[in-house]
Amino acid sequence: MSLVTRYVSRLVLSTIRTNSFPGVQSKCHASTQTTDLKEVLRDVIPKEQKRVSAFKAQYKDTSIGQVTIDMIYGGMRGIKGLVYETSLLDPNEGIRFRGKTITECQKELPKAKGGEEPLPEGLFWLLVTSQIPTKEQVEWVTCEWNKRAEIPKHVVTMLNSLPAQLHPMSQFSAAITVLNLDSKFAKAYSDNVPKSKYWEYIYEDAMDLIAKLPTIAAIIYRNLYRDGTAVGIIDPNKDWSWNFATMLGYDNKKFVELLRLYLTIHSDHEGGNVSAHASHLVGSALSDPYLSFAAAMNGLAGPLHGLANQEVLVWITKLVEKLGETPTDDQIKQYVKDTLKTSVVPGFGHAVLRKTDPRYTCQRDFALKHLPNDNMFKIVSQLYKVVPQILGEHAKIKNPWPNVDAHSGVLLQHYGMKEMNYYTVLFGVSRALGVLAQMIWSRALGFPLERPKSLSTDALMAIVAGQKKCDSDAKEKAKVSA
Repeated sequence: MSLVTRYVSRLVLSTIRTNSFPGVQSKCHASTQTTDLKEVLRDVIPKEQKRVSAFKAQYKDTSIGQVTIDMIYGGMRGIKGLVYETSLLDPNEGIRFRGKTITECQKELPKAKGGEEPLPEGLFWLLVTSQIPTKEQVEWVTCEWNKRAEIPKHVVTMLNSLPAQLHPMSQFSAAITVLNLDSKFAKAYSDNVPKSKYWEYIYEDAMDLIAKLPTIAAIIYRNLYRDGTAVGIIDPNKDWSWNFATMLGYDNKKFVELLRLYLTIHSDHEGGNVSAHASHLVGSALSDPYLSFAAAMNGLAGPLHGLANQEVLVWITKLVEKLGETPTDDQIKQYVKDTLKTSVVPGFGHAVLRKTDPRYTCQRDFALKHLPNDNMFKIVSQLYKVVPQILGEHAKIKNPWPNVDAHSGVLLQHYGMKEMNYYTVLFGVSRALGVLAQMIWSRALGFPLERPKSLSTDALMAIVAGQKKCDSDAKEKAKVSA
């Protein structure tokens, strides 16, 4: 990373922490005692609309970077081209949810009675409002989701009719799409509701969808792995994660705590990753949250995105099959080197991060506290010590450190969830918190249809040739002037 990039990164983080920008009204983070999330948004949104409008008007012609040929051919890596409000990823510090690190969220967000991990309901409040919620506000969200959790009969019928060979993520995406039948936003749009009201109907759909996802995910799990046994009913006195764990068939309090942590840390990772960008892109066409989130899940199902946590556990399982449950560091080193001859080590490296993923670190802390003697966790710890050293010897590898996927599967296996094909569904339930919070703001701020310009290779070559000619002409002119 260049000195200029580091300076800009520090400046961005400083601005986020202080909530200030020259010439633009500071962002209001003052908390409110109102427990109704929609009412809080009615107060917050007009202020943010005014702030963003002033910023756009004053700095609309300001350039924020250059685009190179390598960036265009390299999956648009590093191109700054999206506005995404709910989270920001720093290469060295990791993810911040509305300016809060994972550690700060673990400390500041409300917890369940007797629990130590943050409740995802509290994180959703933070993502939507930019405010740390009170215990009462989190309880309101829990109650609201519990009231909205019932699944339409036609969705249940469809899920029960799907072939067992169909991947859980395909089933998950299909069910989400079919929920679109009851979209409040789609109906409001067809009724010509004014644009200023779009966010209200997106909010309603988002709350309905988040509330229903655990039940849908649990039906899929029980159909595939528990002989189709019933998921039971939502306990109105329990939180979102507790009900999810119970519907899956788990009554271990530590597993519930793990699920609270898992659903919190997988929720958002700024806007350029495949699932977040897919949701943002489809939503920009004014597709409703169900269609937009289904698109996100289809992206998450890809092996280069959400399936990575499954691939990590498959790789570790094969390692154990070959080396046994207590391999030495030297044996692991050789296994890693053999892997690198034909492929990559799953769970290590990241497109943006250049240090250990803090989402990995908090899962490691959980394991050290609750399952320090688990054999698979011990192997993960050995990999943490061995793999970065080996990857660091390769000049092309910019980040040799573990990411979030390197740890999550081992934790789930410890508590009995051994169905690796299902792990991405858990990821998907979590990711709804981030992308749907952002969708509310995308419509509140009136973001337009996303339509970047594409170029053919011939067009790019012509641009480069034109620039070279201009540079050559300028040099000739300079010589003549001299």
